Amino acid sequence: MNLFRLLRNNADAQELPSIQSAPVTEPEERHVSQADHSDPVFVRGQGSWMWDAQGRVYLDFMQAGAANSLGHSPAVLLQALNAQAQTLISPGPGHSHRSGLELARRLCLSTRSDQAWFFSSANQACEGAIELARKWGEVHRGGAGGVITASLGMHASAAANQVPFNDLGALHAAVDAQTVAIMLEPIQSQAGVIPATHEYLQGVEKLCRELGILLILDETQTGIGRCGSLLCEVTYGVRADIVVLGQGLGGGVPLAAVLARGTACCIEAGAFPGAADGNALMIAAGLSVLHSVQEPQFLHQVRDCGEHMREGLTRLAQRFRLGEVHGQGLLWGLSLEQDRAAQVVAAAQSEGLLIDAPQPDCLRFSPALTVSQANVDEMLQLLARALSRVKAAQLKARHGLLA
Repeated sequence: MNLFRLLRNNADAQELPSIQSAPVTEPEERHVSQADHSDPVFVRGQGSWMWDAQGRVYLDFMQAGAANSLGHSPAVLLQALNAQAQTLISPGPGHSHRSGLELARRLCLSTRSDQAWFFSSANQACEGAIELARKWGEVHRGGAGGVITASLGMHASAAANQVPFNDLGALHAAVDAQTVAIMLEPIQSQAGVIPATHEYLQGVEKLCRELGILLILDETQTGIGRCGSLLCEVTYGVRADIVVLGQGLGGGVPLAAVLARGTACCIEAGAFPGAADGNALMIAAGLSVLHSVQEPQFLHQVRDCGEHMREGLTRLAQRFRLGEVHGQGLLWGLSLEQDRAAQVVAAAQSEGLLIDAPQPDCLRFSPALTVSQANVDEMLQLLARALSRVKAAQLKARHGLLA
Protein backbone atom coordinates (compact mmCIF):
# COMPACT_ATOMS: atom_id res chain seq x y z
CA MET A 1 0.00 0.00 0.00
CA ASN A 2 1.35 3.31 -1.06
CA LEU A 3 1.19 6.64 0.64
CA PHE A 4 1.18 9.59 -1.73
CA ARG A 5 2.88 12.48 0.08
CA LEU A 6 2.82 15.44 -2.19
CA LEU A 7 3.79 18.98 -1.25
CA ARG A 8 2.26 21.78 -3.26
CA ASN A 9 5.62 22.99 -4.57
CA ASN A 10 6.14 19.88 -6.73
CA ALA A 11 6.88 20.19 -10.42
CA ASP A 12 4.09 21.21 -12.79
CA ALA A 13 1.77 18.50 -14.08
CA GLN A 14 1.95 17.06 -17.56
CA GLU A 15 -1.15 17.86 -19.55
CA LEU A 16 -3.81 15.19 -19.77
CA PRO A 17 -4.36 13.74 -23.24
CA SER A 18 -7.19 15.28 -25.20
CA ILE A 19 -10.58 13.65 -24.73
CA GLN A 20 -12.82 12.67 -27.64
CA SER A 21 -16.29 11.20 -27.62
CA ALA A 22 -16.54 7.43 -27.52
CA PRO A 23 -19.53 5.61 -29.01
CA VAL A 24 -22.00 4.14 -26.53
CA THR A 25 -23.20 0.63 -27.29
CA GLU A 26 -26.33 -0.84 -25.76
CA PRO A 27 -25.58 -3.84 -23.53
CA GLU A 28 -27.28 -7.17 -24.08
CA GLU A 29 -30.76 -7.24 -22.56
CA ARG A 30 -31.29 -9.54 -19.58
CA HIS A 31 -34.31 -11.84 -19.83
CA VAL A 32 -35.98 -11.30 -16.48
CA SER A 33 -39.75 -11.36 -16.25
CA GLN A 34 -41.81 -9.09 -14.04
CA ALA A 35 -42.73 -12.18 -12.03
CA ASP A 36 -39.06 -12.72 -11.29
CA HIS A 37 -38.28 -9.13 -10.34
CA SER A 38 -40.72 -6.35 -9.50
CA ASP A 39 -38.19 -3.54 -9.92
CA PRO A 40 -36.86 -2.36 -13.29
CA VAL A 41 -33.85 -4.23 -14.65
CA PHE A 42 -31.63 -1.52 -16.09
CA VAL A 43 -29.58 -2.27 -19.18
CA ARG A 44 -28.24 1.10 -20.33
CA GLY A 45 -27.55 4.62 -19.10
CA GLN A 46 -26.54 7.84 -20.83
CA GLY A 47 -26.15 11.17 -19.08
CA SER A 48 -29.24 11.78 -16.95
CA TRP A 49 -31.21 8.87 -18.43
CA MET A 50 -31.50 5.11 -17.94
CA TRP A 51 -33.34 2.40 -19.89
CA ASP A 52 -34.71 -0.85 -18.49
CA ALA A 53 -35.01 -4.26 -20.09
CA GLN A 54 -38.53 -3.40 -21.29
CA GLY A 55 -37.27 -0.36 -23.18
CA ARG A 56 -38.74 2.17 -20.75
CA VAL A 57 -36.77 5.35 -20.11
CA TYR A 58 -36.20 6.97 -16.72
CA LEU A 59 -34.88 10.38 -15.73
CA ASP A 60 -32.31 9.64 -13.02
CA PHE A 61 -32.08 12.20 -10.23
CA MET A 62 -30.36 9.74 -7.88
CA GLN A 63 -27.24 8.89 -9.89
CA ALA A 64 -26.19 6.05 -7.58
CA GLY A 65 -26.44 8.23 -4.50
CA ALA A 66 -24.50 11.10 -6.13
CA ALA A 67 -21.65 8.74 -7.11
CA ASN A 68 -22.17 9.23 -10.88
CA SER A 69 -20.92 12.79 -10.78
CA LEU A 70 -20.73 13.12 -14.59
CA GLY A 71 -23.87 11.07 -15.23
CA HIS A 72 -24.17 7.65 -16.84
CA SER A 73 -21.41 6.49 -19.19
CA PRO A 74 -19.88 9.90 -19.96
CA ALA A 75 -17.54 9.85 -22.95
CA VAL A 76 -14.67 11.37 -20.98
CA LEU A 77 -14.82 8.55 -18.42
CA LEU A 78 -15.20 5.82 -21.03
CA GLN A 79 -12.15 6.99 -22.93
CA ALA A 80 -10.05 7.32 -19.77
CA LEU A 81 -10.93 3.79 -18.65
CA ASN A 82 -10.31 2.35 -22.11
CA ALA A 83 -6.94 4.06 -22.48
CA GLN A 84 -5.78 2.98 -19.02
CA ALA A 85 -6.98 -0.61 -19.50
CA GLN A 86 -4.79 -0.90 -22.57
CA THR A 87 -1.65 0.07 -20.68
CA LEU A 88 -1.93 -0.92 -17.00
CA ILE A 89 -4.89 -2.00 -14.89
CA SER A 90 -3.29 -2.75 -11.53
CA PRO A 91 0.39 -3.03 -10.65
CA GLY A 92 -0.61 -4.50 -7.29
CA PRO A 93 -0.31 -3.31 -3.69
CA GLY A 94 2.95 -1.64 -2.78
CA HIS A 95 3.76 -0.44 -6.29
CA SER A 96 3.41 3.16 -7.44
CA HIS A 97 2.12 4.10 -10.88
CA ARG A 98 1.99 7.31 -12.87
CA SER A 99 -1.79 7.81 -12.76
CA GLY A 100 -1.90 7.47 -8.98
CA LEU A 101 0.90 9.93 -8.44
CA GLU A 102 -0.72 12.37 -10.86
CA LEU A 103 -4.18 12.22 -9.26
CA ALA A 104 -2.74 12.64 -5.77
CA ARG A 105 -0.66 15.60 -6.94
CA ARG A 106 -3.63 17.28 -8.64
CA LEU A 107 -5.93 16.73 -5.69
CA CYS A 108 -3.37 18.19 -3.32
CA LEU A 109 -2.79 21.22 -5.54
CA SER A 110 -6.47 21.93 -6.12
CA THR A 111 -7.50 21.49 -2.45
CA ARG A 112 -4.36 22.91 -0.81
CA SER A 113 -3.65 19.55 0.82
CA ASP A 114 -0.34 17.85 1.52
CA GLN A 115 -1.11 14.13 1.39
CA ALA A 116 -3.63 11.92 -0.39
CA TRP A 117 -4.50 8.25 0.04
CA PHE A 118 -6.97 6.29 -2.08
CA PHE A 119 -9.51 3.66 -1.06
CA SER A 120 -12.13 1.52 -2.75
CA SER A 121 -15.15 2.80 -0.79
CA ALA A 122 -16.36 5.71 1.30
CA ASN A 123 -16.65 3.43 4.33
CA GLN A 124 -12.99 2.48 4.05
CA ALA A 125 -11.97 6.10 3.57
CA CYS A 126 -13.91 7.24 6.66
CA GLU A 127 -12.34 4.49 8.73
CA GLY A 128 -8.98 5.54 7.31
CA ALA A 129 -9.59 9.15 8.36
CA ILE A 130 -10.34 8.02 11.93
CA GLU A 131 -7.24 5.84 11.95
CA LEU A 132 -5.16 8.77 10.73
CA ALA A 133 -6.55 11.00 13.50
CA ARG A 134 -5.73 8.37 16.12
CA LYS A 135 -2.21 8.06 14.77
CA TRP A 136 -1.95 11.85 15.12
CA GLY A 137 -3.14 11.44 18.72
CA GLU A 138 -0.31 8.98 19.40
CA VAL A 139 2.21 11.51 18.13
CA HIS A 140 0.75 14.78 19.42
CA ARG A 141 -1.73 13.97 22.23
CA GLY A 142 0.04 11.36 24.34
CA GLY A 143 -1.83 8.41 22.87
CA ALA A 144 -5.35 9.90 22.98
CA GLY A 145 -7.70 8.46 20.36
CA GLY A 146 -11.25 9.72 20.89
CA VAL A 147 -13.25 10.91 17.87
CA ILE A 148 -16.54 12.80 18.25
CA THR A 149 -19.06 12.77 15.40
CA ALA A 150 -22.02 15.08 14.91
CA SER A 151 -23.98 13.21 12.29
CA LEU A 152 -26.83 10.75 11.98
CA GLY A 153 -26.03 9.54 8.50
CA MET A 154 -22.30 9.48 7.88
CA HIS A 155 -20.05 6.48 7.28
CA ALA A 156 -17.94 6.95 10.39
CA SER A 157 -17.17 4.11 12.79
CA ALA A 158 -19.85 3.23 15.32
CA ALA A 159 -17.09 3.40 17.94
CA ALA A 160 -17.00 7.19 17.62
CA ASN A 161 -18.90 9.27 20.19
CA GLN A 162 -21.98 10.87 18.58
CA VAL A 163 -23.63 14.15 19.60
CA PRO A 164 -26.54 16.17 18.11
CA PHE A 165 -25.85 18.00 14.86
CA ASN A 166 -25.88 21.83 14.67
CA ASP A 167 -25.47 22.00 18.48
CA LEU A 168 -22.09 23.56 19.23
CA GLY A 169 -22.66 23.46 22.99
CA ALA A 170 -23.26 19.70 22.98
CA LEU A 171 -20.17 19.20 20.85
CA HIS A 172 -17.99 21.28 23.17
CA ALA A 173 -19.30 19.44 26.22
CA ALA A 174 -18.37 16.07 24.71
CA VAL A 175 -14.69 16.97 24.23
CA ASP A 176 -12.35 15.61 26.88
CA ALA A 177 -8.64 14.91 27.32
CA GLN A 178 -8.90 11.78 25.13
CA THR A 179 -10.44 13.61 22.16
CA VAL A 180 -8.25 13.91 19.08
CA ALA A 181 -10.79 14.94 16.42
CA ILE A 182 -14.30 16.10 15.58
CA MET A 183 -15.74 14.49 12.45
CA LEU A 184 -18.90 15.56 10.63
CA GLU A 185 -20.60 16.02 7.28
CA PRO A 186 -21.16 19.66 6.28
CA ILE A 187 -24.52 18.52 4.89
CA GLN A 188 -26.17 15.52 6.54
CA SER A 189 -27.30 13.73 3.39
CA GLN A 190 -28.66 10.47 4.79
CA ALA A 191 -30.32 12.26 7.69
CA GLY A 192 -32.45 14.24 5.23
CA VAL A 193 -30.04 16.64 3.44
CA ILE A 194 -29.67 18.86 6.51
CA PRO A 195 -26.98 21.54 6.07
CA ALA A 196 -24.81 22.80 8.89
CA THR A 197 -25.41 26.44 9.64
CA HIS A 198 -22.48 28.72 8.84
CA GLU A 199 -22.26 29.75 12.48
CA TYR A 200 -22.12 26.12 13.60
CA LEU A 201 -19.47 24.87 11.18
CA GLN A 202 -17.28 27.93 11.63
CA GLY A 203 -17.73 27.51 15.38
CA VAL A 204 -16.61 23.87 15.15
CA GLU A 205 -13.45 24.89 13.30
CA LYS A 206 -12.72 27.59 15.89
CA LEU A 207 -13.30 25.08 18.71
CA CYS A 208 -10.86 22.62 17.15
CA ARG A 209 -8.19 25.32 16.81
CA GLU A 210 -8.65 26.50 20.39
CA LEU A 211 -8.50 22.98 21.82
CA GLY A 212 -5.67 21.81 19.56
CA ILE A 213 -7.60 18.91 18.00
CA LEU A 214 -8.31 17.93 14.39
CA LEU A 215 -11.33 18.78 12.25
CA ILE A 216 -12.37 15.99 9.86
CA LEU A 217 -14.97 16.74 7.18
CA ASP A 218 -16.75 13.79 5.60
CA GLU A 219 -17.36 15.09 2.06
CA THR A 220 -18.25 11.74 0.53
CA GLN A 221 -21.60 13.23 -0.56
CA THR A 222 -20.69 16.91 -0.89
CA GLY A 223 -17.22 16.95 -2.47
CA ILE A 224 -15.99 17.06 -6.07
CA GLY A 225 -18.31 19.84 -7.20
CA ARG A 226 -21.59 18.56 -5.75
CA CYS A 227 -22.20 21.80 -3.80
CA GLY A 228 -20.94 24.18 -6.49
CA SER A 229 -17.29 24.24 -5.37
CA LEU A 230 -14.64 21.55 -5.45
CA LEU A 231 -15.12 21.02 -1.70
CA CYS A 232 -18.15 22.05 0.34
CA GLU A 233 -15.85 23.49 3.02
CA VAL A 234 -15.18 26.40 0.64
CA THR A 235 -18.84 27.46 0.75
CA TYR A 236 -18.61 27.65 4.57
CA GLY A 237 -15.27 29.43 4.72
CA VAL A 238 -13.65 26.69 6.84
CA ARG A 239 -10.62 24.48 6.38
CA ALA A 240 -10.45 20.92 7.71
CA ASP A 241 -7.31 19.06 8.74
CA ILE A 242 -8.58 15.86 7.08
CA VAL A 243 -11.13 15.57 4.25
CA VAL A 244 -12.86 12.38 3.06
CA LEU A 245 -13.99 12.07 -0.56
CA GLY A 246 -16.34 9.35 -1.86
CA GLN A 247 -17.27 7.67 -5.12
CA GLY A 248 -18.13 10.98 -6.77
CA LEU A 249 -14.37 11.24 -7.28
CA GLY A 250 -14.47 8.19 -9.56
CA GLY A 251 -17.70 9.10 -11.34
CA GLY A 252 -19.28 5.88 -10.07
CA VAL A 253 -16.13 3.75 -10.28
CA PRO A 254 -15.17 2.46 -6.78
CA LEU A 255 -12.79 5.19 -5.63
CA ALA A 256 -12.56 7.25 -2.44
CA ALA A 257 -9.82 9.34 -0.89
CA VAL A 258 -8.49 10.84 2.31
CA LEU A 259 -6.75 14.21 2.12
CA ALA A 260 -4.52 15.43 4.96
CA ARG A 261 -3.05 18.83 5.76
CA GLY A 262 -0.34 20.12 8.07
CA THR A 263 0.43 18.05 11.16
CA ALA A 264 -2.31 15.55 10.21
CA CYS A 265 0.22 14.17 7.74
CA CYS A 266 1.66 11.68 10.22
CA ILE A 267 1.58 8.28 8.50
CA GLU A 268 4.50 7.29 6.34
CA ALA A 269 4.55 5.28 3.12
CA GLY A 270 3.29 1.71 3.48
CA ALA A 271 1.87 2.31 6.97
CA PHE A 272 -1.78 2.99 6.09
CA PRO A 273 -3.74 -0.29 6.17
CA GLY A 274 -6.73 -0.36 3.84
CA ALA A 275 -5.39 2.09 1.27
CA ALA A 276 -5.81 0.78 -2.28
CA ASP A 277 -3.37 2.78 -4.34
CA GLY A 278 -2.47 -0.11 -6.61
CA ASN A 279 -5.46 0.04 -8.98
CA ALA A 280 -4.56 2.23 -11.94
CA LEU A 281 -7.95 1.75 -13.61
CA MET A 282 -10.00 3.41 -10.87
CA ILE A 283 -7.39 6.16 -10.51
CA ALA A 284 -7.75 6.92 -14.23
CA ALA A 285 -11.46 7.45 -13.64
CA GLY A 286 -10.66 9.90 -10.84
CA LEU A 287 -8.31 11.85 -13.10
CA SER A 288 -10.99 12.22 -15.78
CA VAL A 289 -13.62 13.38 -13.26
CA LEU A 290 -11.31 15.90 -11.60
CA HIS A 291 -10.22 17.25 -14.98
CA SER A 292 -13.87 17.68 -16.05
CA VAL A 293 -15.00 19.38 -12.84
CA GLN A 294 -12.13 21.86 -13.09
CA GLU A 295 -12.94 22.91 -16.64
CA PRO A 296 -13.90 26.60 -17.02
CA GLN A 297 -17.55 27.35 -16.17
CA PHE A 298 -18.29 23.79 -14.96
CA LEU A 299 -18.87 24.72 -11.31
CA HIS A 300 -20.62 27.93 -12.34
CA GLN A 301 -23.13 25.82 -14.28
CA VAL A 302 -23.57 23.54 -11.26
CA ARG A 303 -24.45 26.55 -9.12
CA ASP A 304 -26.83 27.99 -11.72
CA CYS A 305 -28.60 24.69 -12.30
CA GLY A 306 -28.75 24.05 -8.55
CA GLU A 307 -30.43 27.41 -7.96
CA HIS A 308 -32.89 26.65 -10.78
CA MET A 309 -33.75 23.36 -9.10
CA ARG A 310 -34.14 24.97 -5.67
CA GLU A 311 -36.56 27.54 -7.06
CA GLY A 312 -38.58 24.86 -8.85
CA LEU A 313 -38.77 22.59 -5.81
CA THR A 314 -39.83 25.56 -3.68
CA ARG A 315 -42.71 26.30 -6.06
CA LEU A 316 -43.82 22.67 -5.90
CA ALA A 317 -43.59 22.71 -2.10
CA GLN A 318 -45.89 25.73 -2.01
CA ARG A 319 -48.29 24.26 -4.55
CA PHE A 320 -48.67 20.93 -2.69
CA ARG A 321 -48.28 22.42 0.80
CA LEU A 322 -45.11 20.48 1.58
CA GLY A 323 -42.21 21.32 3.88
CA GLU A 324 -38.89 23.07 3.35
CA VAL A 325 -36.34 22.72 0.56
CA HIS A 326 -32.79 22.40 1.91
CA GLY A 327 -29.34 21.67 0.53
CA GLN A 328 -26.73 23.23 -1.75
CA GLY A 329 -25.61 23.05 -5.36
CA LEU A 330 -27.04 19.86 -6.85
CA LEU A 331 -27.84 18.10 -3.58
CA TRP A 332 -31.35 18.93 -2.33
CA GLY A 333 -33.88 17.56 0.10
CA LEU A 334 -37.62 18.24 0.13
CA SER A 335 -39.40 17.71 3.44
CA LEU A 336 -42.94 16.33 3.42
CA GLU A 337 -45.68 17.06 5.91
CA GLN A 338 -46.28 13.35 6.49
CA ASP A 339 -44.26 10.12 6.23
CA ARG A 340 -45.20 9.68 2.58
CA ALA A 341 -41.76 9.68 0.98
CA ALA A 342 -41.85 5.99 0.00
CA GLN A 343 -45.19 6.47 -1.76
CA VAL A 344 -43.88 9.51 -3.65
CA VAL A 345 -40.73 7.63 -4.69
CA ALA A 346 -42.84 4.75 -6.02
CA ALA A 347 -45.22 7.11 -7.84
CA ALA A 348 -42.27 9.00 -9.33
CA GLN A 349 -40.80 5.75 -10.65
CA SER A 350 -44.13 4.98 -12.28
CA GLU A 351 -43.88 8.37 -13.99
CA GLY A 352 -40.33 7.62 -15.17
CA LEU A 353 -38.43 9.58 -12.50
CA LEU A 354 -35.85 8.09 -10.13
CA ILE A 355 -35.44 9.80 -6.74
CA ASP A 356 -34.89 8.42 -3.26
CA ALA A 357 -36.04 8.94 0.32
CA PRO A 358 -33.29 9.10 2.96
CA GLN A 359 -35.99 9.59 5.63
CA PRO A 360 -39.70 8.68 5.73
CA ASP A 361 -40.64 12.36 5.42
CA CYS A 362 -37.95 13.55 3.01
CA LEU A 363 -37.17 13.25 -0.71
CA ARG A 364 -33.59 13.57 -1.96
CA PHE A 365 -32.36 14.80 -5.35
CA SER A 366 -28.75 14.26 -6.48
CA PRO A 367 -28.64 14.50 -10.29
CA ALA A 368 -25.53 14.39 -12.44
CA LEU A 369 -23.40 17.51 -12.20
CA THR A 370 -23.84 17.75 -15.97
CA VAL A 371 -27.65 17.92 -15.70
CA SER A 372 -29.33 20.64 -17.77
CA GLN A 373 -31.99 23.10 -16.71
CA ALA A 374 -34.28 21.42 -19.25
CA ASN A 375 -33.71 18.12 -17.39
CA VAL A 376 -34.59 19.88 -14.14
CA ASP A 377 -37.80 21.26 -15.66
CA GLU A 378 -38.80 17.78 -16.82
CA MET A 379 -38.02 16.38 -13.37
CA LEU A 380 -40.31 18.98 -11.81
CA GLN A 381 -43.15 18.03 -14.17
CA LEU A 382 -42.75 14.31 -13.39
CA LEU A 383 -42.52 15.00 -9.66
CA ALA A 384 -45.69 17.10 -9.79
CA ARG A 385 -47.51 14.17 -11.42
CA ALA A 386 -46.19 11.81 -8.73
CA LEU A 387 -47.30 14.14 -5.95
CA SER A 388 -50.73 14.44 -7.55
CA ARG A 389 -50.97 10.64 -7.69
CA VAL A 390 -50.15 10.30 -4.00
CA LYS A 391 -52.57 13.09 -3.07
CA ALA A 392 -55.36 11.45 -5.09
CA ALA A 393 -54.68 8.10 -3.41
CA GLN A 394 -54.85 9.77 0.00
CA LEU A 395 -58.19 11.40 -0.82
CA LYS A 396 -59.58 8.12 -2.14
CA ALA A 397 -58.49 6.27 1.01
CA ARG A 398 -59.98 9.01 3.21
CA HIS A 399 -63.31 8.90 1.37
CA GLY A 400 -63.30 5.11 1.67
CA LEU A 401 -62.95 5.36 5.43
CA LEU A 402 -65.79 7.89 5.63
CA ALA A 403 -68.13 5.83 3.47
